[in-house]
Amino acid sequence: MNLVELASRIKAARLARGYTLDRVAELSGLGKGLLSKVENFRVTPSLPTLARLSEALGLSLSELFEGLDEKPKLSIVRTAERKEVERDRDQSDINYQSLAHRRLDRSMDPFLLTIPSGGGRREPMPHEGEEFLLVVKGAISFEYDGEVHRLDEGDAAYFDAETDHRVFNPGDEESRILCVFLGRPM
Repeated sequence: MNLVELASRIKAARLARGYTLDRVAELSGLGKGLLSKVENFRVTPSLPTLARLSEALGLSLSELFEGLDEKPKLSIVRTAERKEVERDRDQSDINYQSLAHRRLDRSMDPFLLTIPSGGGRREPMPHEGEEFLLVVKGAISFEYDGEVHRLDEGDAAYFDAETDHRVFNPGDEESRILCVFLGRPM
């Protein structure tokens, strides 16, 4: 199952109803912190958690899962069709654009990240799976397990994402990164 698409559906359903995270927490009996992690694709929710969430949002589980197992052989996303995904706005000013949102059941989640000058993730944050970064414009600082590395245009990093890590841009110009998440099987 694609965690990014599931998280996007849950957040979209919450926003469409005008609910805050606090309201969904109240209706579902789930913690606000857990709900935030689900919406920011930091954790994979259990089936009982999804059932409580869908009930709080007035959705059936089948509506929530509909199409998530579709796997077309080819998925093309044109530049104008990229989908912006909000992630951890309280911890980061990085803009995430999904590059494969049309293929719902995918193993990888590629994104184009735009990091403003002086911006990036404030605190290192691990998550499940592996990750690949390629700097396509500018330069960034990449902190991994407490050690900071400078990555210039064309440089790449592949790493275990379960270790504390973050990217930030101490430079004077915006930077862009191709970022690919590979999650662990559920």
